[in-house]
Amino acid sequence: MPVDPKGRTEPGYVRHAFICGHDRPEGATRPSCLAKGSLEIMRQLKQRVREHTKANIRVQKSGCLDFCEFGPTCVVYPEGVWYGLTSEESIEALFHHLVTGEVDHEKTLKLE
Repeated sequence: MPVDPKGRTEPGYVRHAFICGHDRPEGATRPSCLAKGSLEIMRQLKQRVREHTKANIRVQKSGCLDFCEFGPTCVVYPEGVWYGLTSEESIEALFHHLVTGEVDHEKTLKLE
């Protein structure tokens, strides 16, 4: 029987953030999150989470989340909370959510 190298006894994560890394070709009718710096945001968040907590939290790239006009976009599970990572404040709110579980509803994605 394999042993988890991180010492986990159950599959899953406390929180799991998916940050869109989708790239559309130049001239596409819709924007893409990759062109808006989503992967750099993901890398920075990953590093900060590693530095600030030992909790079993995962930050990773996803395919298209289909809200590119509001992006870069991110969804956090198990809560199913969405963020448009368009400002330092929204990125900070996401980081705080990942580490503490507290959602800042003022900074979540709004489709208006």
